[in-house]
Amino acid sequence: MSLVIRQIAVDGFRKFRTPFAIENLSDGLNIVIEPNETGKSTLLEALRAAFFVRHNTRNQLAQSFAPYGEAVAPEIKVTFEIDGSPWSLTKRFLRNPSLEISSPQGRAQGDDAEAQLNVLLGSVRDTSRGGDVSSYGALGLLWVAQTEALAVSGPGQIVRDSIASTLEAEVGSIMGGEPYRRVRQRIDAQYELYWSPSGQKRGRQNDARERLAAADAAAREANERLAALEQSFSDLDAARGRLKIVQREIADETDTQARKDLVDSLEIARAAAQILSTRKAEQAAAAAKLKGLEDLKSRHSSATSSRDNATTAVEIARAKRAELSEALSAAKTKIVSAREDLEAARSERKDARRALEDGEQAVRLSRRQAGTAAARRRHEELLKLEQLLRDTKALAATSIPTETVEMLEANDRAVSQAQAVLDAGATRLALSGTINGVTIDGEPMPAGERTITRAAQIVIGEAQLIVSPPAAAASAEETLAVAIRKRTAALDELQIADLAAARSRNQTARDATGELRTLAARIEAVTPADETLQIAAGAEALKLFVAGLEPEANEDDNALPDLTALAEALEAADTKLARAEGTQDSAIAALRRSEEADAPLALVEAGAMSDLANATALLQEIEARPEWASLDVDLDQARETAAEAAVRLEEAERNASAHDVAAINRKIEVIDARVRVAAETRTRLETEIARLEGTIESEGGLGLADRAAAAQEEVEAANAAFQRITEEADTLKLLRDTLESARNETAAKFVGPVAKRAKRYISQLLPECDLSFAEDLTLARVSRTGVDESCANLSRGTQEQLAILTRIAFADLLLEQGKPVSLILDDPLVYSDDGRLDTMIEILTEAATRMQIILLTCRDRAFRHVPGNRIRVGTGT
Repeated sequence: MSLVIRQIAVDGFRKFRTPFAIENLSDGLNIVIEPNETGKSTLLEALRAAFFVRHNTRNQLAQSFAPYGEAVAPEIKVTFEIDGSPWSLTKRFLRNPSLEISSPQGRAQGDDAEAQLNVLLGSVRDTSRGGDVSSYGALGLLWVAQTEALAVSGPGQIVRDSIASTLEAEVGSIMGGEPYRRVRQRIDAQYELYWSPSGQKRGRQNDARERLAAADAAAREANERLAALEQSFSDLDAARGRLKIVQREIADETDTQARKDLVDSLEIARAAAQILSTRKAEQAAAAAKLKGLEDLKSRHSSATSSRDNATTAVEIARAKRAELSEALSAAKTKIVSAREDLEAARSERKDARRALEDGEQAVRLSRRQAGTAAARRRHEELLKLEQLLRDTKALAATSIPTETVEMLEANDRAVSQAQAVLDAGATRLALSGTINGVTIDGEPMPAGERTITRAAQIVIGEAQLIVSPPAAAASAEETLAVAIRKRTAALDELQIADLAAARSRNQTARDATGELRTLAARIEAVTPADETLQIAAGAEALKLFVAGLEPEANEDDNALPDLTALAEALEAADTKLARAEGTQDSAIAALRRSEEADAPLALVEAGAMSDLANATALLQEIEARPEWASLDVDLDQARETAAEAAVRLEEAERNASAHDVAAINRKIEVIDARVRVAAETRTRLETEIARLEGTIESEGGLGLADRAAAAQEEVEAANAAFQRITEEADTLKLLRDTLESARNETAAKFVGPVAKRAKRYISQLLPECDLSFAEDLTLARVSRTGVDESCANLSRGTQEQLAILTRIAFADLLLEQGKPVSLILDDPLVYSDDGRLDTMIEILTEAATRMQIILLTCRDRAFRHVPGNRIRVGTGT
């Protein structure tokens, strides 16, 4: 019986939100080649829903039919033929669900139509939550969705029963008739009295076993009670002996003296532990200081290299420019003098700043000298350290990213270069003498020099002079203005005055970051635990202790420097520096006016001077730090201090390990436990002696020997009954297994015809190959050149090919029985090589002469040459 699908129409089904239809499906091979996400797999799901999912179900599968986010009624219409007779069905889900079938026998609706479909297609009602293809019958095996053919699997029970009825004529009668079922039911009923379905003992066997176990338990109990009475006499004597030994141990004073000695050692161990904590803090502080000094020296070396390189570049540029004109000599002399004045002003400002810092340091030191008790000194130092820690964190947070600093440097270079270009390209006019009546662009022209970057009209009496500078001068002026605005905007955004301020802020932030670890170590060092004063380790415990102390009279302060005078001196030095910088700027401007002929060299020198100034400023800032003057000495001392701290730490660790508080406490606990156990043992033995005496008194006259003899007789009777029931159970099991073996041998006869049909196709793919099917008609193994291989161990491509070929073989068997058959493959042969792909296409083309085959694929290159009816999802043709 052939099944030919002619038309599929869907509306509101998953991705098909609007009506869509595919028509003109033919009897043979139909090929749908479309890209992914065009709805090929959705059409197969629509066919399955139309034929096998009940219209009035609302399970999870039916809910998934509706397009996402829409509350509509998915509707499917299928037109098909059964043995040439036209059929059609229309099914709607969820909202007003309905089903209507039109056939040569008439129309049917609702549940009657569902029953008619089940009979026609050999399917059963799906009682699961939906999607159980084994309930779909033959078409559940032959309509293969994506990935379902990637593993070789057997047909469902419905298909196996259909194939079995087809093959009965070939293999003869089997053990499966009514007489066999009656005998089997009787044996199974008796079997269930003794065995569970999984072969575990139950029922009568368990009852007999429980009776035997109960008898054994009673006999054991009687024997145990008799033996226990006899044992009680010997246990009583042993307990009395152990009690005497324990009493002698309790009276011994050795453990008491040992515990006293350990308590004395505990105080020494605690002092060693406190020293170890202090040494750890000292070592951490020394290591942090050493790292900071080494980092400062490294940065100074880098800045020195940059300064030397910039100095070399400046000297080369100046040498070349000296060859151009002797007129530059005077200007150079002036700028050298201005630079010397600037250096002197900077040195004076540095001295003033150092004096102010020294004064501030003296004030801070004087404030730390208060207090006479160790707790007060640590508390005052802790408060200062915590404040310094907060300030340092704030400074560390002001760091400017490296990218931003590089951008500021680029802005400075751009301004210098633009200024040099402007000076080189502008026109300069000098007016002197009698200037009455001289105007420029309609305005009186003052005496002196003037730089002109745009065309200007000069009137001198009755004469008129038009000056036109090079065109590049105006653009150079605009470029300079843009560069200055960009630099100013970047500096304003960061709230800094210039590039040097940015570098200074970053240097301060880096120093603050390194200082944070040092401060944390110092805080930990000044807040050790003091068991004598009952102060725990930590700042809060020290603060709480000091807060409870009585106030102490303040000592007289030493004479402090006048910070106001020092600040005024620094301000005066800053003013002098500003004037020196102004003088230098004036000298540079005069020099640039004389360098019109060597503008390219001036541009090079300006860049080199900028780099030199930056490197010099960085060096001056580093060398202005208080620790720079004695850096090498401080660095050597820091290394020695770190080494000494490591030695002291190692010594403290040895002392702490030699006087281990935990070990001493464990020894004390062992002694205490030994004393406690001895006391508990004495109490337990006294209780045991009293119990044994009571047991002997109560159990002595109960006739335990007679009870033990009666319990043994019950054991023998229960054992005989258990042996008899076990033999009955084993006999029933043997009989049932024999019947099952005979049935399996007969059922195995079905495998031969199935393997014969499947081999006709598989031999084209795997020549000289033997097949082995399981009892459930699943292809289990293949044998090639005498080597057996499990299907599960084959490659994915081979498994997919075998799965398709076995389905074609089952389809042939079902066709012989007159079942409605068609084959639908969704994205098949995705793992096939070119040779096997051609072989599979030939087999499918040949099978299409007997049944309708529909291929749904996205692989245009693989199937474009295959002859068949081409269908377009986009057009339905």
